[in-house]
Amino acid sequence: MQQNKALIRLDHIRENAKTFSALAKGGKLCAVVKADAYGHGAAMVAQALASDADMFAVALTEEGVSLRCAGIAKDILVLVPPLSESEVRRAMYYDLILSVGDAQDYALIARVLKQIGGCVRCHLKVNTGMNRFGFDADGFRKFTEGRLTDRIAAEGIYSHFYRPENEQITHEQFLLFCNFCERAEQTFGKLTKHIAATGGVLAGKEYHMDMVRIGIGLYGYLPGGFSEKEVLLRRAMSVYAAVAAVRDYRGGGAGYGDYVPRGARLSVIRAGYADGLFRKGIGTNDLCMDAFVSEEKREKYQSVCILSDAEAYAKKYGTIAYEVLCKAGMRAVREYVDG
Repeated sequence: MQQNKALIRLDHIRENAKTFSALAKGGKLCAVVKADAYGHGAAMVAQALASDADMFAVALTEEGVSLRCAGIAKDILVLVPPLSESEVRRAMYYDLILSVGDAQDYALIARVLKQIGGCVRCHLKVNTGMNRFGFDADGFRKFTEGRLTDRIAAEGIYSHFYRPENEQITHEQFLLFCNFCERAEQTFGKLTKHIAATGGVLAGKEYHMDMVRIGIGLYGYLPGGFSEKEVLLRRAMSVYAAVAAVRDYRGGGAGYGDYVPRGARLSVIRAGYADGLFRKGIGTNDLCMDAFVSEEKREKYQSVCILSDAEAYAKKYGTIAYEVLCKAGMRAVREYVDG
């Protein structure tokens, strides 16, 4: 088979979800399956977690629509506020929960709903230091004192820790978030409050609140600043490729670049940067788009594991496991194992 194989352990994802549910101690679990579940396949992951997750979170409206079309009936929160009228319509039709991060988001949603006569649910996004999306304090005060519509039902409020490994910064963000929550609930009544993602859960139980959002932790990894000493997780993805050729070294290089092999025997692995690997070699040759040359002794047609630890691979290239996982399954056929 020309395509690589990404082996996904759904049972490991489920075990990781249960681990974080236990840490949350009664709080709701929001499973983050954006970016096709970090490369693991959003529909299959969501179906596997149907009994464990209280809510799913995606980045884009279309991702939420895809989950609905895959039969996911639970609440789905769209993390990026809508950017067009069509997104609002689709969110209403598919019963997605929209994020509202400023007065313009709210006005867009209200205008569309007035035109078509519908209603949507939303969670309010507030800025406590990430400076990505969300109301600032002054804007939020004006918003809550302004004209609101019954067509938009606010059900939750959330923010995001930008350095959960830093105790002081995280605590300061949390106090600011609590101020937002107090004002929001004076206007909208009881809301589901959530600020802790994977790192926030490990930062302290006081941050768990009503719900925790678990993304990278579901797939067996932790954000920077946290270690497996704090929680034991199971990796969910391994990627395999075939040995496409075995040959004797006849001079020259080994793939692109000026790298000269040390040995006389080379094998060609059918995986390259178009398959989600990084092109630049570290201590070896650069990858080609669709293959790379290896000095390890292999047999032609042999299946080789090219990725099992995204964290270790990421460290070699100065990045994070998130990026590796999102790319690792490119052009790969996913094979799911459950139990």
